[in-house]
Amino acid sequence: MKLVRYGAAGQEKPGLLDSAGRIRDLSAHIKDITGETVSPEGLAKLAKIDPASLPLVDGNPRFGAPVTAISKFVAIGLNYADHAAESGMPIPPEPIFFLKANTSLCGPNDATEKPRGSTKLDWEVELAAVIGTRARYVSEADALNHVAGYAVCNDVSERNFQLERGGTWTKGKSHDTFGPVGPWLVTKDEIADPQKLGMWLDVNGERRQTGNTSTMIFTVAKCIAYVSQFMTLLPGDIVTTGTPPGVGGGMKPPKFLNIGDIVTLGIDGLGAQRQEIIAA
Repeated sequence: MKLVRYGAAGQEKPGLLDSAGRIRDLSAHIKDITGETVSPEGLAKLAKIDPASLPLVDGNPRFGAPVTAISKFVAIGLNYADHAAESGMPIPPEPIFFLKANTSLCGPNDATEKPRGSTKLDWEVELAAVIGTRARYVSEADALNHVAGYAVCNDVSERNFQLERGGTWTKGKSHDTFGPVGPWLVTKDEIADPQKLGMWLDVNGERRQTGNTSTMIFTVAKCIAYVSQFMTLLPGDIVTTGTPPGVGGGMKPPKFLNIGDIVTLGIDGLGAQRQEIIAA
């Protein structure tokens, strides 16, 4: 299944895509797409519904993030060796992770705000896993059994805030609009292998990132298992798993985003996003 939340910000309705890629309204069956919805029981309930029986949604509504009311938004850093190299940082011996503020979560095509005082606004196409079953001290072998599905994420980053202002990476990762996720949540049964997905990102129509999840240092399973040793992951939680090379901070000379720039990105089987940079 491909689950979506559509409509104006704060007024999204739940839906799914039918075999023709059209949005079908799920409002008669569920109030929204939350952790409860993406639990095994919740997904089993939705899988029994014939999409053709659901009302067809007209037009091209806005997409919201495909899951809401999450308890946490976790991000893995430096998870591609060539990205670590371009960032001038050593390959980490174990996963690096940090939290993005839940308030950074937004729709896949919403505008990205350039924060006040921002000088180094950057992009990162990433594969995000959405948790479906509570994960606490899970093994790597069992980790993917705790995943409900996958989505595209742009881990938008302000490098000056992240790396040059002291403290943790979180403050360069958490501004409102810094967490576009979607356009839809693709349930794991539709993704044969999360470690074989091509990914790309363009800025103003110019290719900046081309990668594949096969080159991750730590697999999705390893990342989830690792994080679960330090905090409990709950249904609906998002774990975004790092970016391939080609970020603005790694270019020579570095290139960063300015107001009016257009970022487009996507991952095989998971759809694409588009963001325009605006002033905060």
